[in-house]
Amino acid sequence: MSNLSKLEFVALDISGKNYLSWVLDAEIHLTAKGLGDCIIEGNKASSQDKAKAMIFLRHHLDESLKVEYLTVKDPLELWIVLKGRYDHLKATVLPKARYEWMHLRFQDHKIHNDLLMKNHEARPTRSAPLPEAHGVEAHGQSEIK
Repeated sequence: MSNLSKLEFVALDISGKNYLSWVLDAEIHLTAKGLGDCIIEGNKASSQDKAKAMIFLRHHLDESLKVEYLTVKDPLELWIVLKGRYDHLKATVLPKARYEWMHLRFQDHKIHNDLLMKNHEARPTRSAPLPEAHGVEAHGQSEIK
């Protein structure tokens, strides 16, 4: 039987390219479900809560990662292993993303600029549709010119 339940957020890719957003989403969702303590060192979470957290985390992993960490049964252990594997991305990906965001200029993207110009030409700023003054018949009268 396949797992048809919907993901709350995108599963962690084996390349780790989405690790930074995944880890934030996982923390937020676990906390919202009352399971946030399960991934904190020295937690006193019940075995039932740990199992729920583990099910949730595994559900949001790439299939290859699920297989690779098949024997891990504790959510904190899985959390630490994944952190060790992907946390270095904070030092490489995050600064690059911040730099690109700071230096992003809207006009650098020709397609976005083209769309804005087409939209502007179709309906210039502060314009309103005007009724046509000629060629309109009003109440059986002849055309106004």
